[in-house]
Amino acid sequence: MPKQVDHRERREMIARALWRVVEQRGVTHLTVREVAREAGMSHGQLQHYFASREAMLSFAMDFASEQTSLRVGQGLQQLGDRPHPRDVLRVMLTEMLPLHADARATSRMSAAFVLEALHNENFHARARDGMTQGRSLVEQLIRQAITDGHIAPGRDPAAEAHLLLALTGFTTLLELGVIEPQEALAAIDHHLDRLFLRTPED
Repeated sequence: MPKQVDHRERREMIARALWRVVEQRGVTHLTVREVAREAGMSHGQLQHYFASREAMLSFAMDFASEQTSLRVGQGLQQLGDRPHPRDVLRVMLTEMLPLHADARATSRMSAAFVLEALHNENFHARARDGMTQGRSLVEQLIRQAITDGHIAPGRDPAAEAHLLLALTGFTTLLELGVIEPQEALAAIDHHLDRLFLRTPED
């Protein structure tokens, strides 16, 4: 009896092959043929799962976002019940930086997608909507932290959300070796320490 093929698993395998092409050889090599070669498939086999480069890239980006969310979720689980909002934001920020192999792969995938989005209306809308949702979540966490007394009431939640997300700009500095991972983490901790009030419980 022929072995049943798990189509979702095969598509994820192709997505990871796409990540490797982006990570190891750059966006200029991001073609269906190149990804098929990396995945160990023929061009025709790959097209059975993705009819176009755009469909393949869209799935790879969605999968990258899922993996990042899973890593954030795992990090939050390690914080236990009722984690401090400072720790929640730290996990969210650090998992967006290329500090380990999986995060580096998804980070480079995101950068490739943004480059594509500059010249593709569909990708642009999806990238913008995803980033807007992420920004809104950060602002919501900050608003709640102000309400709960963890952050001074005079802080502007929107401005603070923008400043926190600006810390993800460390990605470029890390990728080019301008700073070391511990320097990026120290800067994040320094900013969070300045944002959050110190309490006896801390």
